[in-house]
Amino acid sequence: MQDLFSTIDNDEFLTIKKASQWASKYLGRIVTPSNISYLIQYGKIRKIGDNGNIFVSKKELINYYNSYNGKREISWKYKLGEDLNWALSFEQYKESETTKHVHRLHPYKGKFIPQLVEYFLDSHTDNFKKEIFFREGDIILDPFCGSGTTLVQANELKINAIGVDVSEFNTLISNCKINKFDLFDVKKEIDYITIELKKYLIDSKTVNFEEELSQLLNVFNNEYFPSPEYKYKLKFGEIDEEQYSKEKEQEFLIKYYELIKKYKINLKQNSSNSFLDKWYLHPVREEINFVFDLVKKIKNTDTQKIVSLILSRTIRSCRATTHSDLATLKEPVTTTYYCTKHAKICKPLFSILKWWQTYSKDTIKRLSQFDKIRTNTHQICLTGDSRTIDLITELEKKHPALAKLVTSQKIRGIFSSPPYVGLIDYHEQHAYAYDLFGFKRKDDLEIGPLFRGQGKEARYSYVEGISQVLLNCKKYLVKDYNVFLVANDKYNLYPEIAKRSGMIIVNQFKRPVLNRTEKDKGAYSEIIFHLKEK
Repeated sequence: MQDLFSTIDNDEFLTIKKASQWASKYLGRIVTPSNISYLIQYGKIRKIGDNGNIFVSKKELINYYNSYNGKREISWKYKLGEDLNWALSFEQYKESETTKHVHRLHPYKGKFIPQLVEYFLDSHTDNFKKEIFFREGDIILDPFCGSGTTLVQANELKINAIGVDVSEFNTLISNCKINKFDLFDVKKEIDYITIELKKYLIDSKTVNFEEELSQLLNVFNNEYFPSPEYKYKLKFGEIDEEQYSKEKEQEFLIKYYELIKKYKINLKQNSSNSFLDKWYLHPVREEINFVFDLVKKIKNTDTQKIVSLILSRTIRSCRATTHSDLATLKEPVTTTYYCTKHAKICKPLFSILKWWQTYSKDTIKRLSQFDKIRTNTHQICLTGDSRTIDLITELEKKHPALAKLVTSQKIRGIFSSPPYVGLIDYHEQHAYAYDLFGFKRKDDLEIGPLFRGQGKEARYSYVEGISQVLLNCKKYLVKDYNVFLVANDKYNLYPEIAKRSGMIIVNQFKRPVLNRTEKDKGAYSEIIFHLKEK
C-alpha cells in the first residue's frame, strides 16, 4: 500500500469524488462517493468546508482504513485460526446484493446470505469446492427452512427444493418468497388499503400531534445534536455522551409532555396481556386492527398472504421500542429518548402509514425483480416437524407435482442451517404476527431454543433433535447424497450428530461471518459441515 500511496496525489485534502477515486486505488476495490459520504455522515471522518465545497482529510481516510478494513482478515485469522476460509466471507458483496430481490421481504434472525447457498448449490469449482454437488433438475431439501433462502436460490439455479419448518409463520414467509403473484391484483389491494387508511387518519389528532412533534425534534436536534459534527466530537471524546444526552433528553421531555397534553394523546393500551397489547402504542394498535380487517376481506388467497406479510413487516418496525433495541426488545418506550444508534433525540412511532407505504412499494419492486429471473422449477415450504414429517404424504396434499418428482428421482441432498443451541426463540421473534394472525405457536417443538439454555441437558436434547431430523430425511435421499449443515458448533456436537445419523463428516468449511445484526461485531465464524453416508 505504501508504494501505491506514493504514486497518488499527495494533497492533504480531497473532494468527495477524488477521495472515492483515491480510496478505490488504495484498497483495491471500488469505493463510491456515497461510501465517502457515509463515513462523514456517521462521524468516521470530518467534513471540511461547507455544502457547496466539501473536502475530507486523506490522513483521516488512511487512519480509518488501516484501523479496520485492511487488517480484519489477519486479525480474525489470529483469533479464530488459520483454517478460516476467507473466500467464504463474501466481503466483496454489498448489502443490496446479500439482500437481493425477495430475500428482504421480511426480517428474520439467523438466516444465511444467499451467496453462501449459491456457492454450494451451483456448478462452479475452485480451490476449496473441488466438485459439483447439485445440478439443474435435482431436488434439495431444507428441513430447517426458516425464511426460505435455500428455496429462492434453488429456483435461481433451476433446482427443485422442499423446505420444512415447524413455524407456521416461517412457512408463510418462505412461500411468499417463491410464489408467483398477480402483481396487478396485489397493487390494487394495497392501493385500496392505503386510501382507506389515509381516510381513517384524516381527522386523527395523532397525525397533527406527530407532525408538530417531528418539527420540534428537528429544531432541537439541529441545535444540540448537529450531524456530523456531534458524532465526530463523540468519537474523539470532546463530549461526555452519557451526561450530555441525559440532560438534553430531560430537556426535550418537557416539550413532549406539553404536546401530549395539548392533543390529548392516549399512549397506553388498557391491558398488556399479549404482545400486541404490550409493545404498541394505542394509536398504532388501532391502525393495525383497521388495516388487518381490510386484509381479511381480500378475496384472492395468494394476494391476501403477501399483503399480510407486508402488514407483518410494517408492524414489526412500529413496535414501541428504541431503534437500538429493535432486534432484541427490552422495555416498551412511550416517550422521546436519546438514541445511541442515531446520536440524537428520537421518538416512538404513532402511526403505521409511513412504513406501510414504504414496505408496500418495496415488496412490489422485489417481487417484480424476482419474477424476471424466476425459473420454471418447483419449490414449497411445508409446515411440520422435520423429525417426523411424512414428506410424500404432505407433498401430495400441497404440491402433487413435487410429490411425484420425489417418488421418481428422490432428493439429491440437504442444504440447511439448523438452529444453534440456546440462541434464538424462533416463535418469539415474530410474536406480533402470531398474535395478529392467530397462528398456533409450537414453541415446545423447537430444537435448541433460547428458553432451554445451553446447559448439558439442552445440548443433549439438541443432539437428539438434529439426529432425528437427519434420520427421518435420509428416507427420501438418493444413496450417494450430500448434506451441508451450517452451524456455529462451539460445543463440538456435530461429530456425535453425524454418528447417530449414520453419517460421516467428510469436510468442514470454516467461514468468517462479517455482517451480523447483533451488537457484538467481534470475530465470529461458523462451519459448513459436509456429511455423507457412513
